[in-house]
Amino acid sequence: MDENMGKDKPLILVTNDDGYQAKGIRSLIEAMKGLGEIIVFAPDIHRSGMSSAISTSHPLRARVYHHEEGLTAYSCNGTPVDCVKLALNEFLPRNPDLLVSGINHGSNAGISVIYSGTMGAAIEGCIFEVPSIGFSLCDFSSDADFRVAGSLARRLAAEVLMKGLPRGVCLNVNVPSGEIKGVRMTTQTEGKWVNEYQRSKDGSGRDVFWMTGNFENWQADNQDNDEWALANGYAAVVPVKIDLTAYDFLPELKTWNL
Repeated sequence: MDENMGKDKPLILVTNDDGYQAKGIRSLIEAMKGLGEIIVFAPDIHRSGMSSAISTSHPLRARVYHHEEGLTAYSCNGTPVDCVKLALNEFLPRNPDLLVSGINHGSNAGISVIYSGTMGAAIEGCIFEVPSIGFSLCDFSSDADFRVAGSLARRLAAEVLMKGLPRGVCLNVNVPSGEIKGVRMTTQTEGKWVNEYQRSKDGSGRDVFWMTGNFENWQADNQDNDEWALANGYAAVVPVKIDLTAYDFLPELKTWNL
C-alpha cells in the first residue's frame, strides 16, 4: 500500500456484506468517486446476516481484484467485520476519514440493525473511531435501481467528511425503492421478527427450516421512527450508538442486594 495515500485528500474505506460483486457496492463505489482516495475491502461471497461476527478458526486471505487511479479494491474470505479489521490493521496506511458500508440489497431498519452485516461493518468502523455509515436499499432484487440511494450516499458522505460524527456514533441509512419524498432523521423502530422459519422436507423426508418471517411493528403510528419513514416514501437516517449500557436502569440495578 502506498504510504502517501490519503495524505492530500480524504481516505475512504468501502465494504459490504453482499459480496464484492454485488451491484450495491459497485453503486456505492461510484458514488464515492471524487470525494477521496478509495479502498474497497469486501467479502468474496455473500455474507449477509453476519452482524459483528469474526473468523477465529481459519486464516484470512485478501487479493486485489481491481486497481485504477484513486481506487484499490480487495476481496477477502472473511465476514464484513473481518474485512474492516483486516483493512484497518494491515492494509491501510492510516485510519480512514470515512467508512461506508453497503449499499445493502434489502432493508436494515428497526431491529435488523442487530443482525445486519452491513451495519456490523459500520459499527466496527465506529469502534475504531472512524466516521461510519451503513446504507441499505429496500429492494432485495439483484438488479435493483441504486441511483437514488447512491445519490443520497454521496451527499451524506460529503456531509460527514466535512462535519464528522460524535465519538461512538455511526449512521444507519435506509432508502425506499423508487423516488423518495425526502430524508428524515429518525429513531429505530421498536419491534421484532416473528414467524421466522418455514418448515419443509429434504430429499430424505427429514425436517429442514428456512429463514423467513415478518416484522412485528410495535410503533406503527410513530412518525419519528425509521419504519414509518420508509413506509411513507422517505429515506431514514438513524444515529446508532456502540455503547449498549442501559444507563436509565443502572441506578436501580445498583440497589440490588447481591
